[in-house]
Amino acid sequence: MTSAPASARAPFAHRDFRLYMGVRFLGTVASLMLSVAVGWEVYARTRDPFALGLVGFFQFLPAILLSLVTGHVADRFDRRRVVAVCYGALVVISVLLYLQSRFVHGSVWPIYSVMALFAVARAFAQPAAQALVPDLVPPELFGRAVAWGSTVFEAAAICGPALGGWVYTLSGSAGSVYLAAMTVRTGRMEKKAVSVETLLAGVVYVWRNKLILGSVTLDLFAVLFGGAVALLPVYADTILHIGPQGLGVLRSAPSVGAAIVAIAIAYFPLKKHVGATMLACVAVFGVATVVFGLSRNVFLSLAALVIIGASDMVSVVVRQTLVQVATPGAMRGRVSAVNQVFIGASNELGELESGMTASWFGTVPAVVCGGIAAVVVVLAYSLLFPELRKVQTLDMKADARG
Repeated sequence: MTSAPASARAPFAHRDFRLYMGVRFLGTVASLMLSVAVGWEVYARTRDPFALGLVGFFQFLPAILLSLVTGHVADRFDRRRVVAVCYGALVVISVLLYLQSRFVHGSVWPIYSVMALFAVARAFAQPAAQALVPDLVPPELFGRAVAWGSTVFEAAAICGPALGGWVYTLSGSAGSVYLAAMTVRTGRMEKKAVSVETLLAGVVYVWRNKLILGSVTLDLFAVLFGGAVALLPVYADTILHIGPQGLGVLRSAPSVGAAIVAIAIAYFPLKKHVGATMLACVAVFGVATVVFGLSRNVFLSLAALVIIGASDMVSVVVRQTLVQVATPGAMRGRVSAVNQVFIGASNELGELESGMTASWFGTVPAVVCGGIAAVVVVLAYSLLFPELRKVQTLDMKADARG
């Protein structure tokens, strides 16, 4: 029992992993601060939930249009350098957002344009960053590394909305410095010449591997229907009446739950019934979304959001671990890019879906129906992907022997 904490922190014994976590923390703080500010500004200018949905749409569109290219870049160039260039671009983007907020009034289209540029930088950064992690720690520590990566992400998500605008510049420049200090050099992973076959290799691999296909599409449909984050400005303003300060607290609440679960998984990894546990947690995610949608009490709403984040984190850790450990190193960039399209569809396209349904049927019915739909998705996937339900551990070799 006394050795558990030491082994749980073992990934931090590796210098490159510590540097990577610093990059992840600072970049996430800046990105989520930006997201909260943009959401409130768009709603303040338009008072229209559909306009909030368009914020997600303009972030999702570049990701799907560039998915084949971004994954190929991650496998053909040094992943460390790819991420460093993208973090530098985020500094420029944050300045552009400040300028439009300062000098442009009324129209939200300049915001959409800059967020599309933000999405382009993120589309190139994320596959390279995800594919880089297995090179930072030994294979036996990868599961814990994923859990700690999620913990750092959620810690940044908790404090991000509360920090000042100076972090935008700090995160971009510091992130680039940390990346440059890494000793790991992935170099060119894909040796074949550029062709349609190499561009589509990630898509083909995911389609043929039903375990990965089931895990990433489960998250896609559950969060696509059950996401309530895009409508938090509406809840903060007209339903819970807590204003922009309360909005920051609402946005942080899911990350509190997610961080608690991620730390727990880092110390006590999932060792059995992994697939069934993930499905159950996605169902809990849907039920908690219904509770949040119906709540008029701030504390109950916060509790529901904490549970939403906690239950979603199980799916995040399982999915990210499966995608990386079940994919050859030379293809991780392209497979991660495909995975990122599904994540983007569930988050950003989910924002569009939430905005549309809220404008048609009302905010509360949109959130409640979305939560119910997430539960239905879990029931359907239990039947459509039995191999996902039967996954026992995140050790693919152990499962194969079993």
